[in-house]
Amino acid sequence: MLTKEIDETASNVELVQKRIKVALAGNPNSGKTSIFNALTGMRQHVGNWAGVTVEKKEGYAHYGGYTIEVVDLPGTYSLTAFSMEELVARDFIIKERPDVIINVIDSTNLERNLYLTTQLIELGCKAVVALNMTDEAEHKGIHIDKKKLAELLGMPVVNTIGTIGKGIQDLLKEAVAIKEVKEPLSRHIHINYGAEVEEEIKKIQAELKKDPVIPKMFYTRWLAVKLLEHDKNVAEEIYGRAQAKDDIEKQVASSHAHIEKILDDESEIILADARYGFIKGLLQEAYSHRSFDRITFSDKIDKVLTNRLLGIPILIGLLWVMFQTTFKLGGYPTDWIESLVGHVSNFASSAIPDGMLNDLVVNGIISGIGGVVVFLPNILILFFFISLFEDTGYMARAAFIMDRVMHTLGLHGKSFIPMIMGFGCNTSAIMGARTLENKTDRILTILINPLVSCSARLPVYVLLAGTFFGRNAGTVIFSIYITGIILAILVGQLFRKTIFKGEAAPFVMELPPYRIPRVQSILIHMWEKASIFLRKVGGIILIASILIWFMTAFPKPKSDSQIALSHDEHILNSYAGRAGKFIEPVLEPLGFGWKGGIALLTGIAAKEIVVSTFGVLYQAGENVNEENDTLRNALKKDMTPMAALSFMLFTLIYIPCVGTLGVMYRELGSLKWTLFGVGYSLILAWLVSFIAYQGGLILGFV
Repeated sequence: MLTKEIDETASNVELVQKRIKVALAGNPNSGKTSIFNALTGMRQHVGNWAGVTVEKKEGYAHYGGYTIEVVDLPGTYSLTAFSMEELVARDFIIKERPDVIINVIDSTNLERNLYLTTQLIELGCKAVVALNMTDEAEHKGIHIDKKKLAELLGMPVVNTIGTIGKGIQDLLKEAVAIKEVKEPLSRHIHINYGAEVEEEIKKIQAELKKDPVIPKMFYTRWLAVKLLEHDKNVAEEIYGRAQAKDDIEKQVASSHAHIEKILDDESEIILADARYGFIKGLLQEAYSHRSFDRITFSDKIDKVLTNRLLGIPILIGLLWVMFQTTFKLGGYPTDWIESLVGHVSNFASSAIPDGMLNDLVVNGIISGIGGVVVFLPNILILFFFISLFEDTGYMARAAFIMDRVMHTLGLHGKSFIPMIMGFGCNTSAIMGARTLENKTDRILTILINPLVSCSARLPVYVLLAGTFFGRNAGTVIFSIYITGIILAILVGQLFRKTIFKGEAAPFVMELPPYRIPRVQSILIHMWEKASIFLRKVGGIILIASILIWFMTAFPKPKSDSQIALSHDEHILNSYAGRAGKFIEPVLEPLGFGWKGGIALLTGIAAKEIVVSTFGVLYQAGENVNEENDTLRNALKKDMTPMAALSFMLFTLIYIPCVGTLGVMYRELGSLKWTLFGVGYSLILAWLVSFIAYQGGLILGFV
């Protein structure tokens, strides 16, 4: 008897374990009812949801030894809970937590139907897409790449025709497969809402995660998005349960204000636009139609800007305009600031008695900081263009255009997004690689990202290109940036074929609608970047300038013969000079000597310090007001144009700054990979500079 009871208990446990709860979700008229009927047949019943008059359908199916409970949720276009149907559907998904959601989609109206899919993605649901009415789609000339769609959505996709039961067994098979494995078969993805919104989502998530109750009950990213959408039901639920209600409420209010001030629109509209941008990018990859009934303004522009033949030339042309304008337009205020620095230097020189303090202030601090501050206008103009591209929606198109190039080289297309961010700052760009799901792709993207030239290197390019290349300076700077992108792609290809073998994961490049940029938003972005630059000038660059001065001023000469030495001979005898002479044999084949070596060494702290170092090395003890061109004149005596080009290339490629190295180590989680990044960048920098300089000499350039 006891044995029989044990067997019956085990059998009952097995029966409980072999049950799956599945919810059907989809738009009205998507064919959801026909799918439900095909799944359950006569094994269904109809009633009302508790407390409401909305119809409730439940039924059962059997597959692979499982009893599958199927719940047909009310037809809804979204889960925003504007209607009773939406509220019922969402509450069931959140509170009942079905094992699998079958998202029924009308294949003939993919764009509208996928909006609900994006919200299921936000909820972190395990889902299968039933691509329904595929016969009607084919009749209308619509072709959907099912495999590509599945990869991009991060969930299985099954072709179905609910009216004849086609694909029903495949749906059940996928539902059981998701239940049986411990790890999800699909990969989890996020809808990217843009840098401003994503930053606020993270802030709200951080407050939600501090609460001891909320993270255990809900998916915090989804909650953050709903709170930004002014979802009253979610707000009441959270604020009614949260112990840290005040902190969460305060952060949400702050995030709303920030987003609406920067983007000049209501946050729920901005979020909806981002979802449709995601959908549009997905359709570009997995959907084709022989005829389009409606072509939007964005579609018309995209036919040109994202054209397979014209897209890349247009992108290159716009970048060329950006760098030409950055150099030429920035030249006027740069001259004014340079003149002001000269006057400040002369005033300090006359006001402070001769001696070590005078030398420190004039030739250390003013020469060092002044040499960098003069390039603030160029940096502001560069960020103006970057903000303009982002706010108009073109930056996403640039990534979309380059995605095709990246994939042909075996790279992760999504990796180009952090690469674009690298134009501003490699540190934030490397942190942006967190969005890549695959660890191998993250490591690869982080390793090649420093090859994309950040704004900190711009002062070096402007100084040397302006000194040696005159009217062609803008084109030279543009070519340096393009070289960085090309090197990143080629190095990525090499690493992908050797160290990181395997196929790149697919992704959806969001294509938001084109917008007229707001002047206020652009100015705010410019000021944010400028304030970071100025804080760096008042912090690390100030400290570095003092250290550089100390390294060039000491040890002091001990005898009269040493005192009589020239300025260069004094520096050669200094600590900095000795370090420069030590590495000079390695740098001589590249066209520049020990002074360039010192500048490169100090540039490891921050790339702007390269200019500060030149200011200290070349202007110390000289009249900096002499036509405000002392540094440029001194550089011309010490370098040739080809040597200057070689130096710019080395600056582009070699070791990133200390801040970037720290972030690399943190994000990679490995000292080995960080040191590998340092080592390969040094070798590559030397090789590229050597080829450029020696090749130029062979061709007769100087």
